[in-house]
Amino acid sequence: MSITSTELKLNLGKYLKLAEHEDIFITRNGKIVAKLSNPNADRVEMAKSLLGVIPADITLEEARAERADKL
Repeated sequence: MSITSTELKLNLGKYLKLAEHEDIFITRNGKIVAKLSNPNADRVEMAKSLLGVIPADITLEEARAERADKL
């Protein structure tokens, strides 16, 4: 999403909430000057990608021990 700096100033709260879910590009005189984004977005996506990696029939401790044995 792209918005003007004036629009951001007038509706900051709205865009802070939107930035939790998508990047917002701020423009001035038609040029992008800043990006508003969620700093935890990469962590959330990484966690989502790891869901299901550990089988349901094994505990976290067993998975750690198994991984430690491979090292």
